[in-house]
Amino acid sequence: MVTIALTGGIGSGKTTIAKRLAELGGVILDADVFAREAVAVGSPALRQISARFGEDLIQADGTLDRQALGALVFGDDEARSALNDIVHPEVRRITGERLEEVLAEDPTALVVHVIPLLVESKSNYDYEEIWVADAPASVREERLVEGRGMSLAEARARIASQASDEERRRIADVLIDTSAPLDETLEQVDAEWRRLAGAALRAPETQTYGV
Repeated sequence: MVTIALTGGIGSGKTTIAKRLAELGGVILDADVFAREAVAVGSPALRQISARFGEDLIQADGTLDRQALGALVFGDDEARSALNDIVHPEVRRITGERLEEVLAEDPTALVVHVIPLLVESKSNYDYEEIWVADAPASVREERLVEGRGMSLAEARARIASQASDEERRRIADVLIDTSAPLDETLEQVDAEWRRLAGAALRAPETQTYGV
């Protein structure tokens, strides 16, 4: 098994890279997807959130009002830390379960952990490689405004609330420039995939990654 951590700031193009890696045969384990699963209707984490932040965050259908919660914790370090203390253990548990399932099916899989807040989580970075989706703040601001309907002020605030580009670049083994045209970004991903596949073929025990 080869494990990659894929990270990047909001609007940086992580989804594009992850989608391409999945097309090439990688197995995607997305922390954001697991975070939503962690607060599913009736889950222990959802009950803890309700107790900590208020029952009004639970909508009529029993689901979490994620937008309201996000507004509540945005800019409030104490509230965000309390939320992370509730959700992150569940995300780690779900990730571990999914990883066991993947290994049982294919011990030679190339597993991509998509972790948007890798730097912020102060992880031990226990991955073979860390890939960073990299694009200037101005490009990301434009994507958030045009693609997600944010105001420019909102986009800048969201970007500023996360780790800096420099912090992410310091931990990167691979930088994927997502400010380039889409076909060029995908070519970068493809080249890195071929590199990994080639390294596996040169290893003492040959592995394949579905290429």
